[in-house]
Amino acid sequence: MTAEIRAKIRKTKEALKSIGYIAANVSPGEFYDYMTGEIFSEDTTTLRDVLGNQFLMVHELAEISELKKMGRAIDKRVIMESPKTTIYEAHFMAMDLELKYALYEEDYFWIKVRLKQHKESVLKDDSNLPETLRPRGEGIFRKFMAIINKKNDAKQ
Repeated sequence: MTAEIRAKIRKTKEALKSIGYIAANVSPGEFYDYMTGEIFSEDTTTLRDVLGNQFLMVHELAEISELKKMGRAIDKRVIMESPKTTIYEAHFMAMDLELKYALYEEDYFWIKVRLKQHKESVLKDDSNLPETLRPRGEGIFRKFMAIINKKNDAKQ
């Protein structure tokens, strides 16, 4: 598993570089611990799900990178032991990068799917979301919905 994670991290760092983001160095052990660690949300995404999807890899690697850049040690408890504002700031940066990468790859279906999930799970029902960060989450939704709507208008 370590070799597979290492290869996916390397490939994903290149994907992130293609949209102008330089990821922190993340070891396979850190990635594994983060993906299998404790969380406060009801997210059911598995390590296997992430390793099998380039966009989820972009999201998770960016999220871990942001946490590392904020000085957080990456282990199985980083989500539970970090301030919620820190976790959501990293999550929103990762979401923005994931959707930018999907845009770069012209995968508009993925963007629509993720925006729907983002609206339902974060903007609508997430009691853990600090109110001070709600505008950031809503801004990501509006920004990418506008892009999708523009694409749809251009097709008609």
